[in-house]
Amino acid sequence: DDASRYVVAIEAMHAEREVDMLAVLVRALRRFGPPDALYLDNGSTYRGEALSLACARLGTALVHARPYDAPARGKMERFWRTLREQCLRLAGALTSLHDLNVRLLAWLDEHYHRAPHGGLVGKTPEQVFFAVTHEADRFDEGRLRDALTVRARRRVRRDNTLAMDGTDWETSLHFLAGRLVTVGRSLAEPEAAPWIEHEGRTYPLTAVDPVKNTRRARSSSSLDAPHPARVPFDPPRALLDQALGREPQHREGEP
Repeated sequence: DDASRYVVAIEAMHAEREVDMLAVLVRALRRFGPPDALYLDNGSTYRGEALSLACARLGTALVHARPYDAPARGKMERFWRTLREQCLRLAGALTSLHDLNVRLLAWLDEHYHRAPHGGLVGKTPEQVFFAVTHEADRFDEGRLRDALTVRARRRVRRDNTLAMDGTDWETSLHFLAGRLVTVGRSLAEPEAAPWIEHEGRTYPLTAVDPVKNTRRARSSSSLDAPHPARVPFDPPRALLDQALGREPQHREGEP
């Protein structure tokens, strides 16, 4: 929190991915509600479409630091320095991220949040942060889910399956086989199954069971038939018909 230096969420991870950053953001939103503004670095992790869309739906201004402007990130850089000096260098040998995160949270709760801060005129981050009433109670799970819902277009295969985020899902709606559909999922619940949105209704998807799927009836072979608009065309014959002034002749089986 810029005004109080209070850390609303923190977690050490193996990689710096957008989905991981959003998971940390979701925890902060559930606890304290949406902020007025979100100030971020310029890395690709912080410039994804999902984050931009979520901030717009939440009414949060998304602001990125100017490139090559180190002073613009001064408060955050100072925090990282304090974290290294007071926590990481004293952590000793660690065998897992869990052990590291336990030490991070203990350092925050027992020292950083309760220590007087020079930029706060001797007050602690905890005192300044909780001196203001936070309206997290007005922020429910439904609004969070809607804000972090993303959609994509996918084609349903003939075996009623489709791919989403590297995982195969299936639907029981046979009439959708071969069609392009809109698939939605909520990043607020990354483990939850996505769903299909079709003609104003939503239909849940389930993870593919390879054994059961092989025993399911396949859709009609009419999906393999050529589209009626795909008329066979012979360019030389068309030019010859035009030169001789005759009507185009259709072969057997052509419209």
